[in-house]
Amino acid sequence: MSDNVFVGAGQWLTDSAHWSGTDGVPARLLEHLGYTVLTVVIAAAIALPLGLWIGHTGRLRGLAVALTGSLRALPTLGLLTLVVLWVGIGLTGPILALVVLSVPPLLAGAYAGLESVDRHTIDAARGLGFTEWQVLTRVEIPLALPLIVGGFRSAVLQVVSTATVAAYIGLGGLGTYLIEGVQIRDYPMTLAGSLVVVVLALVLDAGFALAQRSAARS
Repeated sequence: MSDNVFVGAGQWLTDSAHWSGTDGVPARLLEHLGYTVLTVVIAAAIALPLGLWIGHTGRLRGLAVALTGSLRALPTLGLLTLVVLWVGIGLTGPILALVVLSVPPLLAGAYAGLESVDRHTIDAARGLGFTEWQVLTRVEIPLALPLIVGGFRSAVLQVVSTATVAAYIGLGGLGTYLIEGVQIRDYPMTLAGSLVVVVLALVLDAGFALAQRSAARS
């Protein structure tokens, strides 16, 4: 049975009919990436300024640690269901749920990155007459960049892997293959969709790993 599912998944992936049209893999992949980019941009607009401020000033660090820990513990499907019941069916619910889940790694990456900067380096910059803004932008952020990029890496992978829940309310993306496959018992399609998500996550992870290494060397 399991062998047949893997063979069927391979046949599904090599069928040209599944690589064209509005329901084809490229179209669903673009939808999935669109949700991911939108989510991470919104989450970064919230988390980065707050994380940089916490890391630079040291204020509210305990609250930030507790917040990131509690948000990471939230169940994705339960959060999505709650948000959809609150705001109604549409794009807002899934995006809001995914934003909540992607804020913690971005926030943690920002404040942890700044906290990792050597205090002597910061004191030296202040001794040279740097303003606090110059200390932040010319010293702390460049030195903290590997951890900040690591926060983006974690957030993107989190969103890519959980954006499949958007298909529960008919918003498309790669999750369509998983959910429709289970509903109609087309398990090769479910497995094929899962493999596409895994490959996408691995490719993005490799890209961010290279970006982290580049940031660490600069």
